[in-house]
Amino acid sequence: MTTEPHSFPRRHARTQRFSLGAPRSFTVAPDGSRVVFLRSGSGTDRANSLWVLDTEEGTERVAADPRALLGGASEDLSPEERARRERSREGGAGIVGYATDTAVELASFALSGRLFAAELRAGTARELPAPRPVIDPRPSPDGRHVAYVAQGALRVVGAEGEDDRALAEPESENVSYGLAEFIAAEEMGRSRGFWWAPESDRLLMARVDDTPVGRWWIADPAHPEREPQRVPYPAAGTGNAEVRLFVIGLDGLRTEVAWDRARYPYLAHVHWSAAGAPLLLVQARDQRSQLILAVDPDTGATRMVHADEDRTWLDLFPGVPCWSPSGQLVRIADEGGARVLAVGERPLTGAQLHVRAVLDVSAHDVLVSASAGAEAAGDAETGQVHVYRVNELGVERVSQEPGVHGAVRAGDVTVLVSATLNRPGSRVQVLRDGKPTRTVPSYAEDPGMSPRVTLTEGGARRVPCAVLMPRDYDGDTPLPVLMDPYGGPHGQRVVAAHNAHLTSQWFADQGFAVVVADGRGTPGRSPAWEKAIHHDFTLSLDDQVDALEDLAKRYPLDLSRVAIRGWSFGGWLAGLAVLRRPDVFRAGIAGAPVTDWSLYDTHYTERYLGTPAEHPESYAKSSLVTAEGLSSPAGPHRPLMIVHGLADDNVVVAHALRLSSALLAAGRPHEVLPLSGVTHITPQEQVAENLLLLQVDFLKRSLGVTTA
Repeated sequence: MTTEPHSFPRRHARTQRFSLGAPRSFTVAPDGSRVVFLRSGSGTDRANSLWVLDTEEGTERVAADPRALLGGASEDLSPEERARRERSREGGAGIVGYATDTAVELASFALSGRLFAAELRAGTARELPAPRPVIDPRPSPDGRHVAYVAQGALRVVGAEGEDDRALAEPESENVSYGLAEFIAAEEMGRSRGFWWAPESDRLLMARVDDTPVGRWWIADPAHPEREPQRVPYPAAGTGNAEVRLFVIGLDGLRTEVAWDRARYPYLAHVHWSAAGAPLLLVQARDQRSQLILAVDPDTGATRMVHADEDRTWLDLFPGVPCWSPSGQLVRIADEGGARVLAVGERPLTGAQLHVRAVLDVSAHDVLVSASAGAEAAGDAETGQVHVYRVNELGVERVSQEPGVHGAVRAGDVTVLVSATLNRPGSRVQVLRDGKPTRTVPSYAEDPGMSPRVTLTEGGARRVPCAVLMPRDYDGDTPLPVLMDPYGGPHGQRVVAAHNAHLTSQWFADQGFAVVVADGRGTPGRSPAWEKAIHHDFTLSLDDQVDALEDLAKRYPLDLSRVAIRGWSFGGWLAGLAVLRRPDVFRAGIAGAPVTDWSLYDTHYTERYLGTPAEHPESYAKSSLVTAEGLSSPAGPHRPLMIVHGLADDNVVVAHALRLSSALLAAGRPHEVLPLSGVTHITPQEQVAENLLLLQVDFLKRSLGVTTA
């Protein structure tokens, strides 16, 4: 199936959802003189270069151009680097990540498995001799060394390329040093495995032993001549990698960091700054208790700084725990029914804010990302995320216009990234003392369309919703409905941002009223809202139905023709909707669905459902492949399209195959669309384009929608 070159599906795929060419990954120099960032050369260019903005003069220069550094050669990515990019959902090319020294004068990065360093003041880059493939290079705070991982060993080299050596080498093929294990990168938000000391004389280093983890095989049926890939996958209820932590000097001498790893096996977060001793956040396997520990780097001994317990689970948050410059503990906690920022033992926010992340900590305040708390939320605040300055004197909002905002800060310079409903893409402003001084240009393509979207709430539980109508629709004739949710943890879809709704708008323009609903379990409202799905994911479906029926009282929705589509958790939700509520949903598209939660990973699944052995009823109720999962009230069997990438190592294709087998055994009609060579994300341009077109064709066929 093909379409004209300039159609939305083609442009959406070619521009990677109109993200290429947009500046990202900002670092601000402590003196505020420079802002470092990544950006590709156009809206269709995947290769990111490293840029430096002079904040005083407003001039930009390229510090590292991947095409020049590689001499025009194509990139050669190692399996380890491909896995890292899959964990971070990175679809770009060229320089996709970098790290700097404290002064932000030296940057290091890996390119095609080779090690490079860039002098940010001079705007020059050079290759450093290093064994390949290089992963995650990071300069020491003083800029004199670069540490990196190659072939499972943690290595260090001088910033001029001298004295390259291994600090720790793996003892077996199952051991690695300096890398995050699968579930840390996929579920904990920890993509790193080593951390420099502020004095640049030693590092904290993770040792990962995958021996306890079960091995799975991922084959490419389209290429039977290729050997299957053998991967360690920690499925729910099975063994995790063994993670230990060491302090290691530049001479290779190491001291193990001691804590009760049997009780707290998860190393969730590490922080090491000049403000205090290294901090660790370690979690129990059931994630109902955790400790914040301070490390004595000379002896490896730890002392407890803070302990948390929760009857359901404890969430992890970006940027915390950490020390303030004065040595107070900064953390985010669920207290008094709200998600608050605490400095020391004192909460500095209350129910008015739902704190999401700590962005920066200075001597005067803490910069946070937050949305309106449950009591303050309403239609006017739906989908908004703002940046706030918080201290003992109160709370000040930094971002002003309605939308979704993030920030990076150092000293008196803040880089504010803002997306709004009425403007394509994101605007990047450089603020000095809170006042805009510069704008970082974006080369991203204009989508050429603006979503006709209304943000509102639906149902008795005030479920946040986005309602999109065809742009050429001006009548009162009820429209067939497409529910387009993610609907689960960590996946807020109802946001006050233009580009987030482009695909939904394209579906609407095909003749549908599109509804996106963020029910219980999704982030952004309150701890109770997020934790309501404990042991029962199916509440997500209840909220989709409640929101739909309430919205039909206000919008021209044809409830006799309702379909649902989704990916990953949203794919599971789409399958559940068709199987459990055929009275409401006439068709569904389940993309990369988790059909059997016992096949998903430990840290995510056990947080919400417990282990399969202890809570088999939770797994059975949330499964699509058990007898309970396939049961539904008497009624017709609704058409279901199952889409899955055969190379997916996160939600493996066994999920789709088991669902298809169960449906076939139950005599239920369905379609299966296998995507050869595709992982959990679909970066391939033709695949991404035709996948949209095939979905529309299926929906129109299933709902009896006539093509204009």
